Amino acid sequence: MRGTSLKIKICGLRRECDVDFVNKAGVDFAGFVFAKSKRQITPAQAAVLKKRLSPDIKSVGVFVDESIENIKKICGSGIIDLIQLHGNEDSDFIKTLKKETKLPVIKAIRGLSSEYIKEKAQNGADFVLLDSFKENSFGGTGCVFDWTLVPDIKQPVFLAGGLNINNIEHAVDTVHPFCVDISSGVETDGFKDEKKIFEITKLVRGLKYEYN
Repeated sequence: MRGTSLKIKICGLRRECDVDFVNKAGVDFAGFVFAKSKRQITPAQAAVLKKRLSPDIKSVGVFVDESIENIKKICGSGIIDLIQLHGNEDSDFIKTLKKETKLPVIKAIRGLSSEYIKEKAQNGADFVLLDSFKENSFGGTGCVFDWTLVPDIKQPVFLAGGLNINNIEHAVDTVHPFCVDISSGVETDGFKDEKKIFEITKLVRGLKYEYN
């Protein structure tokens, strides 16, 4: 996958109009949050959104310390194409989950230090998602972390944590991720904003960059 053009993921879709926004913008990944948060949706709601989602956009299910059985049940319904883990899941959990579901796994790591990221990246996941740290939160906080801390790791990187139209170009230049992951940065008053999604997608598509 090296040399692939920069991808974009919009996370935390809750409404049918949110799906319409990302379909029109032509993003690469759409995130459905199943963990407890203000963006949480049920599997039934996700099924409705998935049917509306363009087949060109991969759906990502976000879980926090969920059981393998529950994740398998959702995966078996065809709602999601990739699994994103934001909790304390270890390499054994990831290995079993990949075997049971046959789906790619993204493991979130907090950007606390270069050493911490390197250590936690050795988890067997297909992708690593680097996010900011905020107590009692697993993402979508609007907070950034120090991008210069990101070391060279073998997995493709999803970069998250407070990305928006004003800082995303600098973030990409610093980290060289596989994909940028935006949630609160494309919201107004807590809801996805069509104009912000279009603006940031247009900017990302215009960046002359291939990750390495």
